[in-house]
Amino acid sequence: MKDAAITAARLLAGSMRTAPKAGGKDFLEIVVVEDDATLARIAGAMREYAPRSTNEAFWLRDADNIAKTQALVLVGLAEPNLAGYDCGACGYATCKDMAGQRKLTAREMGYGGPHCVMRMIDIGSALASAAKTAALLSIDSRVQQRVGAAARALGVIDADVVMGLPVGYYGKSIYHDRQARK
Repeated sequence: MKDAAITAARLLAGSMRTAPKAGGKDFLEIVVVEDDATLARIAGAMREYAPRSTNEAFWLRDADNIAKTQALVLVGLAEPNLAGYDCGACGYATCKDMAGQRKLTAREMGYGGPHCVMRMIDIGSALASAAKTAALLSIDSRVQQRVGAAARALGVIDADVVMGLPVGYYGKSIYHDRQARK
């Protein structure tokens, strides 16, 4: 089943690449993690960080998922580019104001920011496209934030904001009906 999951993960990555993006410009980085050693490193980093989080049980629950996953698709914003829409959703009046005044900051097991909301929507669109493909391929999956943060912290993907889509073929999905540890 692992080989089938890797093939599916690669197809999900293709769906992410072709998903619509603001202004038709693609600034996404997409990485498929196939090897068990890297998946174990990511799960380990999540477990290690868990006690420092305000949501320890959820970090541990998600780490358990990643330890059992067969493949992982990561998608992130490779460059902090602005869409040029002057929408104000970032908190600045114009894109020019944001470009000139923002100070990119990062936090442990979190993201850099602030970023253009249109570029964040690009990530969401890519995830939605991949989730649709996962459904068509009947592969178990679930969008996860914590795995993206851990992969980013480990340098598995070079992006400021990262989300992950772990996948696998199981008799019962490990990504749903799961319980957080007490």
